[in-house]
Amino acid sequence: MKIFVIGANGRVGQELINHLINQHHEIIAGSRNPERTMKHKNITAINFDLHDDIETLSQKVEDIDAIYFVAGSRNKDLLQTDAFGAVKSMNIAESNGVSRYIMLSSAYSLEPNKWHNPAMADLMNYNIAKFFADNYLVKQTKLNYTILQATALVDIPGTNKISLNDKALTKNSIQNVGATLADILNHNSTINQVIKMSDGDTPIFEALESI
Repeated sequence: MKIFVIGANGRVGQELINHLINQHHEIIAGSRNPERTMKHKNITAINFDLHDDIETLSQKVEDIDAIYFVAGSRNKDLLQTDAFGAVKSMNIAESNGVSRYIMLSSAYSLEPNKWHNPAMADLMNYNIAKFFADNYLVKQTKLNYTILQATALVDIPGTNKISLNDKALTKNSIQNVGATLADILNHNSTINQVIKMSDGDTPIFEALESI
């Protein structure tokens, strides 16, 4: 498949691309700094700035089979990247006939009643941005979406074992998140699903197969 990854140079984006390459996909890697993108014969790095207008961005998303949105501003550009940037990418997907769309999000993006937990105080504005983007994806588009709601990302070795939904715990290795995102594409049961994940005890393929 020909897959477009928005946010290709981020921590999760790089892990995702590594896993997609291992599955022999062709990758279009979109970021503001394409010169920093990893080099590989299956990767084409392009400049993709979410501040640009839809018309400009749309020209860069042609003949694509699936889109991953894993971009994140880390609280520096929430409106234009995490919120409206995501919405623009959804509009582009629909206008260009790309039906499969996979979004990386926050564990409680659609549950504002949980944001006032003191442990989540620093994520309030991020969760607000993702709330609007995720709601737009679910309610305002006809895309075959999957929203992966990851709990806190940590730099620890991946185990390729996870827990989903009501069994999800508090932490995710970045490697596990990248691997899970990549494998979502192989499970049609994940279409039109919002999935919470964390590190856990179930192999990724088995966990996704159970949805």
